[in-house]
Amino acid sequence: MISKVLIANRGEIALRVIRACQEMGIATVAVHSTADEKAMHVRLADESVCLGPAAAAQSYLCIPAIIAACEITGADAVHPGYGFLSENPKFADVLDAHAISFIGPSGDHIRLMGDKIAAKEKVKSLGIPVVPGSDGAVGDISQATKIADKIGYPVLVKAAAGGGGRGMKLAYQKADMEEAFATAKQEAKTAFGDEVVYIEKYLAKPRHIEIQIIADTHGNVAHLGERDCSLQRRHQKIFEEAPSTVLDKKAREKIGRVVVQAIKKLGYRGVGTIEFLYENGEFYFIEMNTRLQVEHPVTEMITGLDIVREQIHIAAGETLSFSQKNVTFNGHAVECRINAEHPQSFAPSPGTISQYHPPGGLGVRMDSAVYGGYTIPPHYDSLIGKLIIHGQDRAECLMRLKRALAEFVIDGVNTTIPLFEQLLQEEDFRNAQYDIHWLEQYLEQNAQ
Repeated sequence: MISKVLIANRGEIALRVIRACQEMGIATVAVHSTADEKAMHVRLADESVCLGPAAAAQSYLCIPAIIAACEITGADAVHPGYGFLSENPKFADVLDAHAISFIGPSGDHIRLMGDKIAAKEKVKSLGIPVVPGSDGAVGDISQATKIADKIGYPVLVKAAAGGGGRGMKLAYQKADMEEAFATAKQEAKTAFGDEVVYIEKYLAKPRHIEIQIIADTHGNVAHLGERDCSLQRRHQKIFEEAPSTVLDKKAREKIGRVVVQAIKKLGYRGVGTIEFLYENGEFYFIEMNTRLQVEHPVTEMITGLDIVREQIHIAAGETLSFSQKNVTFNGHAVECRINAEHPQSFAPSPGTISQYHPPGGLGVRMDSAVYGGYTIPPHYDSLIGKLIIHGQDRAECLMRLKRALAEFVIDGVNTTIPLFEQLLQEEDFRNAQYDIHWLEQYLEQNAQ
């Protein structure tokens, strides 16, 4: 049984985990940098420990400091949230060596799925469909060109250790290949310290569909349906919804079965997300995230399940509180990521929030850790919070979202609220007629 959880994160996700723990009667420990001394997660946790200076490398990413905080407070488990150390296999291994429960998968599974080439090879062997491309790493431009000629242009050159769009370059035709290959390798080396790259077929107009899975240590695995995350900018999601408008019940159940069977064979534990590109009725694996997703609330809203609570139960060695047959989907949910950014240029906008009034009412959930008078530091990501809307159907969700955005007050910093208000006026957005390239094309056209 877990008695005290240290949350190795900050912001809204730290607060989300604290709330789940409080409802379970579990004590909490917040960690923070000097820049986050007055943060909401620090105020609401039972205990708090300062890890170090504002720089993440000296605080939230400092594994020795987090282990020391566990020992000082007697925390017997750590929840990593998302980002920071959540997908760091060394962190999971070190916690295990100190007999501290990691509320996540094993270090081995994090390590496997963190290597995009190894992950693709593994899931392919488990029966999950993958994007056509190279069989493993591509060593030189000659090999890269041969593979691209075989699968057909356009192709993506991608970093094996990549994520978030870094180390990813597009070659539309053979003449583009040499530059794309060299640039991807250089970006991969700079961003990840690993210049290994591989090649995948570039899909012209795919949707980004991800399947939420959850597995305990007793062999029980279930999927919680899909999320559509196709509205992206520079490969970063800004709007997510569940269920997807392009999948029917038959397609959902089919991909769900494939994923559940694969995860059982893998022997995975905890929550995870299998991400796919979906085009012309076919799924193509792109990666597996071995952590809680930013967008997990949309799944919670349509299933009524508390995913963080289930994570904690699994880490304590307990079985899932439900089986696949108990998972039902009710209505529709959407999520807007509200960032402290300029709505057109997307330039970060750190500063002090002079007024803050989140929207409310039926079907409205706001996951945030800011408050009036709070100063958004410049050292971390710009996420203010997540506005999650639930309704009987997508149309009701969008009407409720429009009302909620109009109600939202955040003064003192720029936010992306005007962008979502603008998108709600677009017919393609209202009708969900978009792919992963739509938003960038829309922004480019409207910038002219």
